[in-house]
Amino acid sequence: MTTLKELAALLNISVSTVSKALNDSHEISEKTRIRVKELAAKLNYKPNRIAQQLKTNKTKTIGVILPTVTNPFFAEVLHGIEMAATNNDYDIIVCLSNETLHKEERSLELLSNGSVDGFIMAVARESQVKMQTQHIQTILDNKIPVLMFDRVVNEIICDKVIVDDFKSVYETTEYLIKKENRKNILLVSNIEELSVGKLRTLGYSKALQDHNLKPNILKLDNALDVEQSIYDFLSKNDKIDAIISIDHVTGIVAINMAKKLSKDIPKDLSVIGFGYEHTQLLSSPKISIVHQKAHKIGEMSTKLLIDNINTEDHQLQTIVLPSELKLSESTK
Repeated sequence: MTTLKELAALLNISVSTVSKALNDSHEISEKTRIRVKELAAKLNYKPNRIAQQLKTNKTKTIGVILPTVTNPFFAEVLHGIEMAATNNDYDIIVCLSNETLHKEERSLELLSNGSVDGFIMAVARESQVKMQTQHIQTILDNKIPVLMFDRVVNEIICDKVIVDDFKSVYETTEYLIKKENRKNILLVSNIEELSVGKLRTLGYSKALQDHNLKPNILKLDNALDVEQSIYDFLSKNDKIDAIISIDHVTGIVAINMAKKLSKDIPKDLSVIGFGYEHTQLLSSPKISIVHQKAHKIGEMSTKLLIDNINTEDHQLQTIVLPSELKLSESTK
């Protein structure tokens, strides 16, 4: 394997110059950088990652802890994290909490032994429900940066990247009231125990209150049969003229159950869910969505964490990314 010393000898320049050229230092001329990089590519030079880690005390690796990857939102965020990490010469190690406190604690403990420089995470459902997050604070107390996205803990002071969940659903509800003249809007949720679910429900309730309308909320967290629960509710509440699903699944289920009840969508019933661009391809008619821009969340989270890792006077931030209401066939 070719070394820096061998490259330097072949080019008749110092090892320091070779190293700076490979790292695009402004101290090295463009001509020299090109010479060094061309020879390095020709000889298939690979930097010694272990030596770099010993020198800088950095692993150039980020720990990513997700509740699940079966939810398309988290899969899309992960894609954004991976791309941004690669573009910044970082690797990632991914652990799944499977929505459990124990697995989340284990993952943090496993990777905080020097394996990673920092963490990007969305808090597990059990951790939020039980309000047990001391294991995350312990990581921060040990001077390891943590960035939270989507599901965050307000009491923990760290970088955060979120969507304005309250505003997203408030504006979605107002759209149905003002633009489509809907008066009996149902909110369907299987995430009411999570911070994001609570904020979305508050946005819905406030919009209805501002227009003197009554809320209709169907909570599904404990439902054994989501399809049957939605079907039963719609069959017993024939005046429902719009549905807002605040997760990535139940909006599509609602469309299917409404069609089963012979409702015309969107003439009789409008449906809006949360999702990403390809979500609209999963139902007929194509569902209108609140697009959270998950890929952008992943990119911004990675860039902010890397800045924290590499900047001594890094200022902690909460970045609020705008969502977008993308209308399709399930709304008028």
